[in-house]
Amino acid sequence: MKKPIWIAALFAAICILTSSLSVLGSGYEIKVQIHGLRDSSLYLGNHYGDKQYVRDTIKLDQTGTGTFKGPDSLPGGIYLVILPNKTYFEILVNEQKFEIETDTLDYVEHMKIKGSVENTLFNDHQKYIIAKSKETQQVKARLDSNKDNKDSVEILKAKLTNADKEVKAYRMKIVADHPNTFMAKVIKTMSEPEVPEPPRDANGVITDSSFQFKYFKSHFFDNVDFSDERLLRSPILQSKIKTYTQQLTVPLPDSLIQAIDTIIIKARANKEVFKYCVATLANFYETSNIMGYDKIFVHIAEKYYLTKEAFWADSALQAKILERVMKIKPNILGVPAYDIHMPDTALKIHKLYDVKAKYTILVFWDPTCSHCKTEIPKLSHYYDSVKVSKNIEVFSVGIESDIELWKKFIRDNKLKWINVSDLYNNTNFRNYYDIYSTPVIYLLDEKKNIIAKRLDTDKVRDFIENEEKKEKAKK
Repeated sequence: MKKPIWIAALFAAICILTSSLSVLGSGYEIKVQIHGLRDSSLYLGNHYGDKQYVRDTIKLDQTGTGTFKGPDSLPGGIYLVILPNKTYFEILVNEQKFEIETDTLDYVEHMKIKGSVENTLFNDHQKYIIAKSKETQQVKARLDSNKDNKDSVEILKAKLTNADKEVKAYRMKIVADHPNTFMAKVIKTMSEPEVPEPPRDANGVITDSSFQFKYFKSHFFDNVDFSDERLLRSPILQSKIKTYTQQLTVPLPDSLIQAIDTIIIKARANKEVFKYCVATLANFYETSNIMGYDKIFVHIAEKYYLTKEAFWADSALQAKILERVMKIKPNILGVPAYDIHMPDTALKIHKLYDVKAKYTILVFWDPTCSHCKTEIPKLSHYYDSVKVSKNIEVFSVGIESDIELWKKFIRDNKLKWINVSDLYNNTNFRNYYDIYSTPVIYLLDEKKNIIAKRLDTDKVRDFIENEEKKEKAKK
């Protein structure tokens, strides 16, 4: 069948681009010699975020020599040369043809490089940092043993401060002397903002105690070039993102959503960086075990995937994401719980929103589920002991279609709460409450807003106790 014109044109453009790149790059050729190793397999891998992937494999000869070689240029980044014992050393790939010689006694210290400015700078930097680290470790050891000597403490702390300044100066000299290298980009990306002194009033009193933190966070990405996709093939960009979201941001969904949007907006500078940030963050928060973080996934899905800005997501992936969003969105923390109407064992209809209690425990369970057989009686015991004192009610939904099994479990375990069941699946409750396993326990407030979900009995108890403590603290 004849291809549509636009597909043929696209294919031709890709072929032209590929051939052009091959001519310009003419492949890669990295010669490696490792003294003390021979007749062994050697692997070339690269970082990609916080993961590593093998890209090439060679067999070293009797002299420990081999060459990684390929017809296409390697994309730039921080790569790993991995030895058979799983140890490795890192190299920079920007130039495509160079030589490395080292030995198994000390890969970094004994390394010699030919034909690569990038790796000469990288290796010199590694040696310098290792030497400085040894110095500071010795100073710290002396500091620990001289805690009670005020003069010694001041002198040793000054040495640590000076060592830190020396490292920064060394790195900034590399950036100044070799501004167009990938090594300079790596150093700039690793660097952190210099924070000015906080503002003070006429009497010298600090007027904004959070100024330095806010400044540090707002300038945290100043030296990160999101347009450079080489940073994806390093652990540095992912580390910066992790620090920003997990250390510099309040761990609440709304705060994290704002932080994530900040990152993704910057990532739009490069298609691959944008793809990495959106996909990685979406996956992280969808699979997080932290309650409430699914709201973050829904935000990313709706803002970037379902608007089709995520160019890599085909219709099948978009359909899956939409389905997941539709199941999560109705039960995000803080939203009103979906009102369900179900019959009890006497076929009397009960409505969730008719329950009058300070806390409503909404539980979905199955009498044949082994976990339910232990958790539901435990929840029942808790309910019986605090129902009046805590003003709690349980709206208990049995999901087993066998009515006799359901009734028997209720009788055997003396479940005195509201027992209902959707025997004929008329309410579609599974979609509203994302029921794919049992038991599932939600905690609702007096207005039936969801305040916690996917709890066990112990966590229900702890959550209610914490809520009570918060109320008392406000009074």
